[in-house]
Amino acid sequence: MKKRILITGSSGFVGRQVLNYLTTKDINITVIVRNSDQKMYENSINVDNIITTLDLFSESAEWWKNVLKGVDTLIHVAWYTEVGYYLHSSKNLDCLQGTINMAKGASEAGVRRLVGVGTCFEYDLSKGLCSIETPLKPLTIYASAKASAYNILSQWLPKQKVEFAWCRLFYLYGEGEDIQRLAPYLRSKLTKGEVAELSSGDKIRDFMDVRQAGILIASVALASASGPINICSGKPITIREFAENIADEYGRRDLLKFSTRKEEIFNPPMVVGKKNFIKI
Repeated sequence: MKKRILITGSSGFVGRQVLNYLTTKDINITVIVRNSDQKMYENSINVDNIITTLDLFSESAEWWKNVLKGVDTLIHVAWYTEVGYYLHSSKNLDCLQGTINMAKGASEAGVRRLVGVGTCFEYDLSKGLCSIETPLKPLTIYASAKASAYNILSQWLPKQKVEFAWCRLFYLYGEGEDIQRLAPYLRSKLTKGEVAELSSGDKIRDFMDVRQAGILIASVALASASGPINICSGKPITIREFAENIADEYGRRDLLKFSTRKEEIFNPPMVVGKKNFIKI
């Protein structure tokens, strides 16, 4: 019998890459989607089962217990991530409560393994280099809700005989990225031959293509690793270098204008991950 995996957030920036990789494997795939997104999957030969909901974060533990019957592994990618709002939104509290309900239902349904998706913002970012031993010190509602989900589930799920892994994402870019984010902003400006206004660019980050992140999250789900896992490149690069690499594809570094844009409030000098998982 094929292993059955259920994915939340499979239509999102990260989730679609997790789904894309899993469709290359011989497994049974179930997705939970909003009613409005159902048509995206109706003709897919790679998705075996589609479950719809108005809002998965409002569903009860009993609802989750019913939809998760027969599921071996649950990959929980869904969360509120609207650019410009998600860091401080109260919707993070809804996501936290909904995630706890989901975990309770998973336990009662006999799910063997649960893989959640967190963020590097959970860490004390003053440390610069973040390993899984780095203390947690979330500074936003988003990061606090993610850290709370990790703290609760990492203590409770193993006692329920459910394997638990928590994938902390660093700075992702690539296919399906919101136009307001750095890489799409640069490409839009460079394509039009327009000036791209940027901050000083001296901050150091850990960038990874979202396709690779999706592969790693799916690989964690298919493996046996548990606990926190950094989904990162482990390679420090300044925002200036990252922007210049994109500009070089167009031969237009001259369009990059640094120190012409206000620095973001939440902008630590260095955020780089230390790898603790290698794709199998």
